[in-house]
Amino acid sequence: MKKNLILDTDSYKLSHYKQYPPDTELVFSYIESRGGVFDSTLFFGLQKALLDLNKHFPNWDDFAEAKALAIAHGVPFNERGWHDLIELGYFPIEIRAVAEGSIIPTKNVLVTVVNTDPRFYWLTSYLETSLLRAVWYPTTVATLSFECKKVIHRYMLATCDTLDGLNFKLHDFGARGVSSEESASIGGAAHLVNFFGTDTLSGVRFAREYYAAGISGFSIPATEHSTITSWGKEHELEAYRNVLTQFPDGILACVSDSYDIFNAVSALWGDLLKSQVLQRDGTLVIRPDSGDPEDILPILLSTMGERFGYRENSKGYKVLNDKVRLIQGDGVSLNSIGRILETMTATGWSTENIAFGMGGGLLQQLNRDTQKFAMKNSAIRVNGQWRDVYKDPVTDHGKRSKKGILDLQQHKTVSISPELLFAERPNSALQVVYRNGQLYNKTNFQQVRDNANKAF
Repeated sequence: MKKNLILDTDSYKLSHYKQYPPDTELVFSYIESRGGVFDSTLFFGLQKALLDLNKHFPNWDDFAEAKALAIAHGVPFNERGWHDLIELGYFPIEIRAVAEGSIIPTKNVLVTVVNTDPRFYWLTSYLETSLLRAVWYPTTVATLSFECKKVIHRYMLATCDTLDGLNFKLHDFGARGVSSEESASIGGAAHLVNFFGTDTLSGVRFAREYYAAGISGFSIPATEHSTITSWGKEHELEAYRNVLTQFPDGILACVSDSYDIFNAVSALWGDLLKSQVLQRDGTLVIRPDSGDPEDILPILLSTMGERFGYRENSKGYKVLNDKVRLIQGDGVSLNSIGRILETMTATGWSTENIAFGMGGGLLQQLNRDTQKFAMKNSAIRVNGQWRDVYKDPVTDHGKRSKKGILDLQQHKTVSISPELLFAERPNSALQVVYRNGQLYNKTNFQQVRDNANKAF
């Protein structure tokens, strides 16, 4: 389906140009996380939307399609407005935003949007649908991934000699669990702000296309149940031996719970294939994929320690022989990561021994309400006079919106005078990223990562 930005909105917004007060000139809106699961958000993803505003700027074919569909759909079409906009040749708006990768406390302004041409007062809120969608999803994924990294980082500080490998401790398995490839690409890139491990190729491509990244994510050869079970239960040993033969060096992951994970670790990997595992120039990562990891992982760690040996690090925690490790890829969430690492710590095992894979829990089990994202109008200029705009429903004070022309200074939202609306603001955390068809302060993926890493 060809992208048509005129139709990339909610149906009812097509009628809004008729609903503003007479002589409306400027409409100022903002995007924020009103709260939610986490106290802060890691901002990411807006740059794609900005690039798309220019890449998909409406043409006359879009105009014709939108006009015909609106009439048939039962809503009015702003024919004069869109005609003038296409004639103008760019979106007459200014967008300011915090730097991507910034970690901002909730209930603060992240993005502001205002039209720059009084003829297009209706445009600010018309773009809400596409702009809010462009922000809430990648920011929420990046925030969840960041919170997972904080937990892993905390346990590594407590149980590991170094933080080496932190960036590979959470691997993205989510591509098949989302609603579309576009979701996989956006969410996959959001995860890569915090970690380097992924099986979501679309996320790597997204970071390259929209953020000038190189290869921002990495993977390894790995089995799945189909490649192991295709050998048959009676040939499970041969299936594992074949994998070791095909991949004689480097890191290799092998799912091992197709039949009996305990037998696979103890008798197959830990006995019959032990010498081949130890002779590899690399690490075998064994993956259990069923059962309760809090029960299973301590048993597997103990067995692997007995079969392959372990050492004690400077903090008194056990570290497996470097030839073997574990990855937990089933039932992984922010909460389960914490519980698993707490169990490992309590039983004397270093976090160095394990990595995690996260699928639907990373890219799909969240929504706009996870961080209560909203875009709201907070100020309007009518016939040269500014007025505050806000809502304050008596039935839900959590939905009370902000009022005035807003800015973010030192992680705090403040109101500013109309004279500063389009001015340079030295103390502002909001930077101009789009104005009248031009992109400003473009960022690359490494800069986004560097901003996020300031927290560690």
